[in-house]
Amino acid sequence: MKKALAVIGLILFLSTLAYGAVKTYQVTGPVLEATDTMIAVQKDKERWEIARDANTKVTGDLKVGEKVTVEYRMTATKVEVKAAKPKAEKKQK
Repeated sequence: MKKALAVIGLILFLSTLAYGAVKTYQVTGPVLEATDTMIAVQKDKERWEIARDANTKVTGDLKVGEKVTVEYRMTATKVEVKAAKPKAEKKQK
């Protein structure tokens, strides 16, 4: 029983480390728009739209015009592999 609990604990610990290994990024600028599912931030001349959900932690009063720093992660939602095109044969002289 103790061995099984130790193995489960080790698995949980390792999965926590793997999740924490995902690189985080930041963008800072004024808020252009904010909804329950998205925040738009002005960075230089670009508009950055970042998805958010109920688990997104917000400190302070999030409103248009306020300067914010958004921390985010990039996560793939779909990967489609395309077959490589065969190389054309070279003509012999």
